[in-house]
Amino acid sequence: MRLTVIGTGYVGAVHAACMADLGHRVLGVDTDAERIAALASGRPPFYEPGLGALLRRGVDSGRLTFAATLADAARFADTHFVCVGTPQLPGTGAADLRHVEAVVDGLAPHLGDDALVVGKSTVPVGTAGRLAVRLGGTAEVAWNPEFLREGHAVEDTLRPERVVVGVRSRAAEDRLRALYAPLLREGPPFVPFIATDTATAELVKVASNSFLATKISFINAMAEICDATGADVLTLARALGADPRIGPRFLAPGLGFGGSCLPKDIRAFAARAEELGLAESVGILREADAVNTRQRRRVVDLAERLTGGHLAGRHVAVLGAAFKPLSDDVRDSPALAVAEAVRGRGAHVRVHDPEAVDNARAAHPQLSYALDVAKACEDADVVLHLTEWPQYRELDPRALAAVVRRPALVDARNALDAHAWRAAGWTLCAPGRPRLP
Repeated sequence: MRLTVIGTGYVGAVHAACMADLGHRVLGVDTDAERIAALASGRPPFYEPGLGALLRRGVDSGRLTFAATLADAARFADTHFVCVGTPQLPGTGAADLRHVEAVVDGLAPHLGDDALVVGKSTVPVGTAGRLAVRLGGTAEVAWNPEFLREGHAVEDTLRPERVVVGVRSRAAEDRLRALYAPLLREGPPFVPFIATDTATAELVKVASNSFLATKISFINAMAEICDATGADVLTLARALGADPRIGPRFLAPGLGFGGSCLPKDIRAFAARAEELGLAESVGILREADAVNTRQRRRVVDLAERLTGGHLAGRHVAVLGAAFKPLSDDVRDSPALAVAEAVRGRGAHVRVHDPEAVDNARAAHPQLSYALDVAKACEDADVVLHLTEWPQYRELDPRALAAVVRRPALVDARNALDAHAWRAAGWTLCAPGRPRLP
């Protein structure tokens, strides 16, 4: 099949490369000339494991090409995936749909009656219906939410847990079913293909992210209780996760979630519910957001405690800048929020990250950065472990103790071996673990 992917950011670039790898002819469209040039040469504009190889294979085979205009898109195919961003509006937290609406308005004059415009962007429920009105009946609008995890996006696309499409006709369902047929055959033993109406498809994504965010915030709320009572949150999480009705995934206590999806999506969902007069129905999301934000302040307080009650003039090493491991994305990064808060209390901060230093420096130039862990930790009064990169779990605590001023560590992700660090002479604390072994 022939298709276009409009918007080659994180979602669009991955979707375009994966669809080409499934054998489709794909045209990626973006107004960013520098990004298009990088993609056309097979270079991903961001760090995502496995994406570079897919891009090069698609470009080299001729199945993946790129262009800059919507007119090019309409000439190339009659199936168009819209993958542009829906950032958060200041003040209300609602989703900003300017980019989605601009794509639809720009496509409309070029579309034939057989065109299908498929949204993948995360949008408020009801958006597809409004976009159909904007198109004026020249094409059908469908919705196909993405469920990508940064760091695992290629795997999530080629071996999905489910494919959800919101459609208004059997013809649109059949076209999308044919598009995804290769991965439905090649994927796990059973990949549910869920066809529904557009409103339900829009809700699936925001409801899924909201549930995950609530689960993360719940275990972090329990960590606060553990700190007050002497209980251990890791044991609590393990016991809760053993219940098959709950499960262990997303019960990792620590610094909380960040990135471009969960924080933005729960705020936009809450804002949309308020527009519908249903604010009480999603009140739990406001509290989940508050709990999550509170974790950042709690980690700063732990750092202050380990430095004798004040951070002013102290040297602080920060391990991690990306919002999660296996990514160079620093949008709404809890790690950088903590680094900035520590700096705001008068500390000298030096940040290390295996992949995200350039992006972090661009977003937070006032912080200092180091390209190796030892340099970041040199003469540090306290080390903050803020992003759970595998490399940090492999650190030698004895070797690191030789370069710091004080062997004091806040394991904000509860991911390091507390026994090993304590045995190497480190003072260690972590959220929800007041009685570390």
